[in-house]
Amino acid sequence: MRLTKHHGLGNDFVIALEEVNGPLHGDATLARALCDRRRGIGADGFIVGSRPSGDVTGPGGRPIDVVMHLWNADGSRAEMSGNGIRCLGQALAMARDDHEATYAVFTDGGFRELVVHDDAAHRLATVSVTMGLVGEGPAVPPSVSERLGSDRHATADLGNPHLVVLVSDLSSVDLVGTGAWIESQFDAGINVEFIATGTEPDSLDLLVWERGAGVTEACGTGATAAATLAHQWGLVGREVRVVMPGGSAEVIVAPSPDAEPILIGPSQHIATIELPDA
Repeated sequence: MRLTKHHGLGNDFVIALEEVNGPLHGDATLARALCDRRRGIGADGFIVGSRPSGDVTGPGGRPIDVVMHLWNADGSRAEMSGNGIRCLGQALAMARDDHEATYAVFTDGGFRELVVHDDAAHRLATVSVTMGLVGEGPAVPPSVSERLGSDRHATADLGNPHLVVLVSDLSSVDLVGTGAWIESQFDAGINVEFIATGTEPDSLDLLVWERGAGVTEACGTGATAAATLAHQWGLVGREVRVVMPGGSAEVIVAPSPDAEPILIGPSQHIATIELPDA
């Protein structure tokens, strides 16, 4: 099996394409083995890019280039990842030797469109992604609201669920203790983003606890959820720079509830790996 490893702002993924390997079967056991940072390759998630079946199309019957299947490092499934899908876009550009391309991708969270600008050596790409409609997330359990106290918070759904918490000082956040506890309070788990207004206009600083992966350096869907809610709260405009430990991404907040936000950020190719079939 040929795999490629990429990262989007330090959020790393191992990717296998059927276009390169032929038919593939991904599962939780394989994901845990590949993502193990001591006994495997090491990653926050594992992505299989499958060939689309004939009955899978995009809006208006548009042909699909690839179907994205995503497992977190702990083997749980995730519907969508803004960083992961950018890495998938670069992997597809490498496989097709494309440097400027638009791809239609079907995810468990719905249809997404990628615009990929990859450099001549396929080392560093800039990828923009339509992120789907932003819906209301799951109800916040009373235990969570009580623990967060006066910190403003709300949920959002981008194909996967998010809880965004506005704090005055990110350095005071117990990311592991509070993030893990909050995730455990939701039946299906949840991604938790702690945000504070940035030092520049229309910017946010963000720390994330990702469902199924724990602390990561960045989260694309989380950045989009945070920018959308912060815009609704009157903290930022529609073009938002979200600064995370792994770097910054740009979010263009949707102008209306029936339009999609856009996430723009990098994908860095790390390595190409040949894995014995066994």
